[in-house]
Amino acid sequence: MAENIGREKERDTSLEVNVRDGRKLVEVWLNSSEKWDAELRERLRPLYRRYKEQGYLVAVFESGEQDLTELTSALLCDHRQRSAQREVAQERQTGPVIG
Repeated sequence: MAENIGREKERDTSLEVNVRDGRKLVEVWLNSSEKWDAELRERLRPLYRRYKEQGYLVAVFESGEQDLTELTSALLCDHRQRSAQREVAQERQTGPVIG
């Protein structure tokens, strides 16, 4: 079930709220302008409270200011490097895996 809260065309709000009942999870996605909107944050408080009372985890995701592509690439490169290091360490302990 997806629930949209606070859509106001004149304010160009793209707020997105996803309710995942099976996982008891509520995701609130805020864009760059919404994350600084004190009025919107205040309007969301009852939503947070309502779902927390029902045992849901409420997660709020805020848009960042940095380049997502660049940061994702760096993260993937770091993970690949760590994976390769683990493989080398494992081969040193057990010998090379031939497959």
